Parts: sequence; C-alpha cells; structure tokens
Amino acid sequence: MKRCSGYRNFLEIKQFVCLTYGFRMGRMPLYMGFSKMMTAGVRSFVTSFVRYMLAGGLGFIIDYAVLIVCYEILGSHYLVSSAAGFIAGLIFVYITSNKWVFPTRRMEQKRWLEFTIFAVIGVVGIGLTMLFMWFFVDVCHIHPLISKLFTTALVLFWNFLARKNVLYS
Repeated sequence: MKRCSGYRNFLEIKQFVCLTYGFRMGRMPLYMGFSKMMTAGVRSFVTSFVRYMLAGGLGFIIDYAVLIVCYEILGSHYLVSSAAGFIAGLIFVYITSNKWVFPTRRMEQKRWLEFTIFAVIGVVGIGLTMLFMWFFVDVCHIHPLISKLFTTALVLFWNFLARKNVLYS
C-alpha cells in the first residue's frame, strides 16, 4: 500500500497540533487547539449565540406548542395563534437570556426599562413574524405549521442581534 506524502496517520496530526498549541497528548481533543486561535470577543459572541440558540430552541418548542394548540385544537386564526405562541416563547427567552445566555447586562439596576426594551424588540420580532407568516401562508401557499419553521429561523437573527447589541454587553 502506497502512502501519500505529508502526515502518515491521525497520531502524527494530533501530535503536531498538540505540540504547536502546547497541549499534552491525550489530555485534550484535537479540536480544542483551534479555540485558542479565536479572540476573546469572537469566543464570547459564539458562546452567547450558541446559548441563545439553545434557549431560543426551547422557546420555539413552547411557541410551536402554543401555535398547535391554538390553531389545530382551539381553531383560532393562524395569525392569532402565531402571536400567542410568540408571546409565550418571548417570556421564556427573556428569563433564560437574563439567567444564562448573556453574562453581563447593561441595565441590571433598571429591570423595568430592560424588560420594556426587550419587549419592544419582541414587538418588532412579532411584526416580522406576522409579516413572514402572511407571506408564506397567503402569498406562497405554505401550510401555517411549515411556515412557522421558516419564519422562526428568520426572526431568530433579528432577535439575537438586536438584544445582544442593545441590552447586553
């Protein structure tokens, strides 16, 4: 069997990375060396975004469950159902954002102002939700439950970036 030039096996690659970045062999996974290359700001942003996606994912489950209950079981209009789900998810994400996602808050002492701004960002988010839901359901003729998946993905970025830049440092 002919070997290619360069690294002969995984062990040599791991040894090179461990020596390059000062890790002891077998103590840290190979991918850990690459996190040292990230700046603290990028690492903080990525950590916050991953945590926000997890919190937002749980908020989405709450949002989607309320949508299903209101639309499928109670027979409410899809826009009313979507708004109710969004509000339920918003409350959950507010609590988890303050407790877990963002380590520092700009308005720690002014919680009423912080929640007001959080809610205003949420109102813009619900406006975007309604706009995208209308577009996907009435214009594109996609089922409301499928439309909610697309809508949530789009509104996620607005919510994260607005809240990160306005409320949290």
